[in-house]
Amino acid sequence: MIEKISSKFIKLFNKKPVIVCSPGRVNLIGEHTDYNEGFVLPAAIDKAIFFGIALREDKKCRLFAEDLNDAYEFELTEVKKASKHWANYLLGVVDQIQKRGLDIKGFDCVFGGDIPIGAGLSSSAAIEAGLAFALNNIFDLNIDKLDLVKMAQKAEHEFAGVRCGIMDQFINIFGKADKVLKLDCRSLQFEYYPFEMQDIKIVLLDTHVKHSLASGEYNIRRSQCEKGVSILQKYNSDIKSLRDVTLDFLNEHKVEFDPVVYRRCSYVIKENERLLKGCEDLKKNDLVSFGKRMYQSHERKAFKRM
Repeated sequence: MIEKISSKFIKLFNKKPVIVCSPGRVNLIGEHTDYNEGFVLPAAIDKAIFFGIALREDKKCRLFAEDLNDAYEFELTEVKKASKHWANYLLGVVDQIQKRGLDIKGFDCVFGGDIPIGAGLSSSAAIEAGLAFALNNIFDLNIDKLDLVKMAQKAEHEFAGVRCGIMDQFINIFGKADKVLKLDCRSLQFEYYPFEMQDIKIVLLDTHVKHSLASGEYNIRRSQCEKGVSILQKYNSDIKSLRDVTLDFLNEHKVEFDPVVYRRCSYVIKENERLLKGCEDLKKNDLVSFGKRMYQSHERKAFKRM
């Protein structure tokens, strides 16, 4: 992929690029918990989006999506949402840089990779965080890693139209080889756990079943969880998200819930509990127990409930 992206860049722009590799991710336990201020346990993977990028001396930006064989150009003086949806993931990042008051010049960019689009491996976050990292590098912007994460997330919120949590962009920037990362999505405190196992592998299967967070039910799931929180806040004003709710407290007020909203909330609460116990399993190198919790997280009935 490095050779492919580099060759295409040289062919299009007649100069050598800086190459940036931006990984996808897998989340072992912690589904639908990130936007509920809970815990997640992701890891960076060996599938990635690769960028070839170089600065210009004017205000023009030229983008080329290698996988789509499609191009888009814009001026830094007029950054706005594009009719080409793929371009918005990159435009949103430029918009975030400008909102910080940072003055950058134009750039040329070719990107593509081997993360299957719509396969749940966060290709969108890899594009956003990868471009943020690349621009930070070539323009010496000195933006710290956590701010890059937050900017990439806001780019998806404001330009791609997806109210995503922070997990995908966070693991993209902070991921390490042979480690999983437990992230507290409220405080953004994180801890690495060893996952360098000689006798097991995490195998990712591309089923060719595609999903789109922007056009699917992601935003609906999020609003349903928020609805559950609003019901429970009537009884405890200290509740800010499902992170603050126990299963017993939820069940005390189950009668007030639409059945679907109740199932959403119940799943998230149980998922947080599974994750914390799973981290204890990893500390003890108890992969059998950890694996059982992974199964519970993705078990068919639980998945249908969520």
